[in-house]
Amino acid sequence: MPKLKVDGIEVEVPQGATVLQACEIAGKEIPRFCYHERLSIAGNCRMCLVEVKPGPPKPQASCALPAAHNQEVFTTTPMVKHAREGMMEFLLINHPLDCPICDQGGECDLQDQSIAYGRGRSRYDEPKRAVTEKYMGPIVKTIMTRCIQCTRCIRFAEEVSGVEEIGAIFRGENMQITSYLEKAVTSELSGNVVDLCPVGALTSKPYAFEARPWELKKTLTIDVMDAVGTNIRLDSRGRQVLRCVPRINEDVNEVWATDKPRHAIDGLVRRRLDRPYIRRGGKLVAATWDEAFAAIAAVDAGDSVAVVAGDLVDCETMYAAKVLARSMGSSLLEGRQTGMDYDTSSLAAVNFNTTIAGVEHADAILLVGTNLRWEAPLVNTRVRKAIKKGAKVFAIGAETDLTYKVDWLGGDLSLMGSLPDHVSEAFGKAERPAVIVGGGALKGGHGASLKLASTLNLVRDGWNGYNVLHMAAARTGGLMLGYAQKGGIADVTGAKLTFFLGADEADYTRFAGFKVYVGHHGDFGASHADVVLPGAAYSEKSGTWVNLEGRVQRGERAVFPPGDAREDWTIFRALSEVLGQTLPFDSLAGLREAMYGEVPALRHEGLVSFDWNPPSLDATASGTIEGYPIKDFYLTNAICRASPTMQRCSAELVHGEDFAEAAE
Repeated sequence: MPKLKVDGIEVEVPQGATVLQACEIAGKEIPRFCYHERLSIAGNCRMCLVEVKPGPPKPQASCALPAAHNQEVFTTTPMVKHAREGMMEFLLINHPLDCPICDQGGECDLQDQSIAYGRGRSRYDEPKRAVTEKYMGPIVKTIMTRCIQCTRCIRFAEEVSGVEEIGAIFRGENMQITSYLEKAVTSELSGNVVDLCPVGALTSKPYAFEARPWELKKTLTIDVMDAVGTNIRLDSRGRQVLRCVPRINEDVNEVWATDKPRHAIDGLVRRRLDRPYIRRGGKLVAATWDEAFAAIAAVDAGDSVAVVAGDLVDCETMYAAKVLARSMGSSLLEGRQTGMDYDTSSLAAVNFNTTIAGVEHADAILLVGTNLRWEAPLVNTRVRKAIKKGAKVFAIGAETDLTYKVDWLGGDLSLMGSLPDHVSEAFGKAERPAVIVGGGALKGGHGASLKLASTLNLVRDGWNGYNVLHMAAARTGGLMLGYAQKGGIADVTGAKLTFFLGADEADYTRFAGFKVYVGHHGDFGASHADVVLPGAAYSEKSGTWVNLEGRVQRGERAVFPPGDAREDWTIFRALSEVLGQTLPFDSLAGLREAMYGEVPALRHEGLVSFDWNPPSLDATASGTIEGYPIKDFYLTNAICRASPTMQRCSAELVHGEDFAEAAE
């Protein structure tokens, strides 16, 4: 590994590292606009200039210069200082002085670096250029006169999202960044270009002019819009969440987030349940908590009690409901509300065993019944990285655009029993083979997919290539807590009293008994319930979630629930007293200790290791995959359906409505 000196400090860097990275290892701050550690090197802003010896007698761009043995790097010489001042002056020539009305104000790289490395005054008094605004869709707001042509957004679209709809037109001073034909960018990851933009050229359209960053309280939590478990930060003011941005977690989401957690937050203040309701005369009428509890207590259910968990629920809520049902003599718990009934006797057989980060190291991948682009976009980006390293990707299912080249084998699930020769050959040569089974294949092909684990040698020393892709944030945690019946949802439909924990995708016509909905939005579930108990959304409670790879993660409360709504576990604690079955805890800490006692794996954050002992299932696969479970990426849950931004995204990006002309 090369050894070099940076301002007299000797450092050792990996082979292939750049001088800029060497400077960071030495603790030196190097200004930059175009360079980003997740993107390819462009070297066009020239702010990262340093002096290098031996070398030419002029400053060099450290981001594009490989670190070499015995180099001497200087970052604070007069030559470097003068060069950076000159580059900053050039960048500011056409940049408007509109910081007071710019949404990037307070977290703008150009502001910070102009103060730290600029001249302090401008010598330019000629007219500045102006650029017309571009339309990029309902997520990204453009003020392109501020653009400094760093090209981060272009490189992100090409290299990470795979939707190459952002590019540059014209040359030199006349260069402009725009979307293809100025139409909406259709990527599910488009909001990330707002984070990448070092100036105020690309900002968040739903968040425009809402707040300044120093006004906001920042809370660390977990995204529940899919099963990936993206680490996010919620920025709130008062009782409202105004912004959601991703946090760095190399094992889960790297530094990215999809557009759903970012912009579905405006649905947190719409269609909310803020008081209990009781159905009287066929209509839901407002009631007090005592009246609602009394109506539930009046149901003569005996031990015929069931709990159905929705997709967004935290482990604490599911555990509290489980203990209440158990105290009433029932073990009817189910979390697969849409009707799935796959075998759950071995959690490893329904887990994403390769891990999210591990997928990018696979060299042969078979997708079975999954639309990764919609079901787990941040797993899809890992597959793209694997392809760049040489992996071959095959798929069984209905053809769709996954943003990369796929060898589609057809939609017949029986293909798992007799893979084409070229696929078997590719997997035979693979050192790290992986199979990803989605919801479209679990119903008729779980056994056949498990058979692939042995026929393709997916499980070997230090590697498990068998993966099941869940789509619900509550799924793995629910399975660990026992929320699965052998016959699926059909085993609980006959209960006389059923508690629905934010379950808005269930078929309520199958339930004949008394229905109690505990949730936060007035969606499908509340409209069918006999009693509605207002609960807290994920942003309004501290909770534990387990993602699709079995990673235990915790989120904190950002704001309080509206009106008379309460945290879900406290609802079950209060109800248990009325039912005469008082739960053995009266605090969140007490609940968690009891939960950890039953499921020790939930005690510590991090990856849970499930022993590989797959069940013996019928390996005969039947059926044809003609579609996938998610029909509309932007409207998958109650929060999204209440969000005006997600409704706009659905209308424009999924259903093709044209908003570009209206926006102009």
